[in-house]
Amino acid sequence: MERDAPGESRSGLGRRAYLTAASGVVAGLSGCLVRGEEGERGLEGRIVIDGSNTLLPHSAAIAEEFQWRNNRVRIPVRGSGTGAGFQRFCSGNTDVQNASREILDDEVILCGENDVDFVELAAALDGLAIWVHPENHWCDTLTVDELNRLWRSGSDVETWGDLREEWADESWGDEEIDLYGRDSASGTFDYFTAAINGEYGNIRSDYSASSDTNVIVRGVRGNRHAIGFGGAGYYYENEDDLKLVAVDDGNGGVIPTRETIESGEYTPLSRPMFVYFDLSQLHRPEFRAFAEFYFEPVDEDVDEFSDESVIDPGEELAWTQWAARKVGYYAIPDATVEESRERLAEAVEEHA
Repeated sequence: MERDAPGESRSGLGRRAYLTAASGVVAGLSGCLVRGEEGERGLEGRIVIDGSNTLLPHSAAIAEEFQWRNNRVRIPVRGSGTGAGFQRFCSGNTDVQNASREILDDEVILCGENDVDFVELAAALDGLAIWVHPENHWCDTLTVDELNRLWRSGSDVETWGDLREEWADESWGDEEIDLYGRDSASGTFDYFTAAINGEYGNIRSDYSASSDTNVIVRGVRGNRHAIGFGGAGYYYENEDDLKLVAVDDGNGGVIPTRETIESGEYTPLSRPMFVYFDLSQLHRPEFRAFAEFYFEPVDEDVDEFSDESVIDPGEELAWTQWAARKVGYYAIPDATVEESRERLAEAVEEHA
């Protein structure tokens, strides 16, 4: 048996590699995918994860490391989308829900109707990036107000000249702006529309919507007058094909980087992403151990332990922080890790 999913090696894999590898997890976890070790506790069982496609690489990385240490536990990881995932989770069909937004009121009601109790814990940070074609030499920064006027429902902004008056007399001023973004099943869509337009789902109807951020990337890189939004990591995987736009939230314009997102400087498009655990499953030793693993300190049995792109010298990370950086997201603060660890411990004490 070879350790061939998710990922053939333990070297740093980006978001795209983990998305690809995770699809192999879904198809193959009924068999022996992870050689690894049996573990001192002899854990075994199956834990089903679904939800955010955005957060899928993060949980795939954690699942890989946990299964390496506990090779009789199988953890299929799917990415049906935050909304679709909540429908399954709140119906009792999955054990763990990834979410790129907080649970909505109607989803809480559905969980209640099916006696699904849960704990919500922060897992990672992400920044939503605004990008344009690399030949777009005029749009370096957009204010939050300009983004609102461009993207909100009923927007009358059609051209670059409509968006900013000083562009109206330029040669590109009459060029129509083609817009690309995530579709309404996405937690990324929910967060973007709430942060920029003030409420979930408030967006113009004439943009090109996709469930796949790579489609958005391809749309913008193929159109000199296009603009799109998506997770910042997708920009950094396609730097030669896109141009990043700074967002001015009254601070002169900031681009999403590890430093600006983890410090909270990049606003309003930095967001926490969450993991939800079904409390009724905490009596299962393998499930409880996996939930706790998220917030345990990283050990030295990972190739990336000395990789400064993931862990700074002298820095101590929990697995959820390590996984976030490993796949192109950003680490939650240490204080948040401790808070999540304490909340989980309280849930274990009550429900295990």
